[in-house]
Amino acid sequence: MNLLLANDDGVIAPGIRALYLELKEKFNPIIVAPLEERSTTGHSLSLDKPLRLEQLEANIFGCSGFPAD
Repeated sequence: MNLLLANDDGVIAPGIRALYLELKEKFNPIIVAPLEERSTTGHSLSLDKPLRLEQLEANIFGCSGFPAD
């Protein structure tokens, strides 16, 4: 089963990484989260800039945008 993990704390946040490692044993988790910490910006959108996705590791991607993007 594929699982998508996302947050607003950023792709390198310890919580999302711990969840990823735990789920990796039984599922196929994929992280797509902001490249930097974006707490309190949950409703913001990147309307004036293109979104960029960067693969950091296998099944782990950082996004240039905001959580709502």
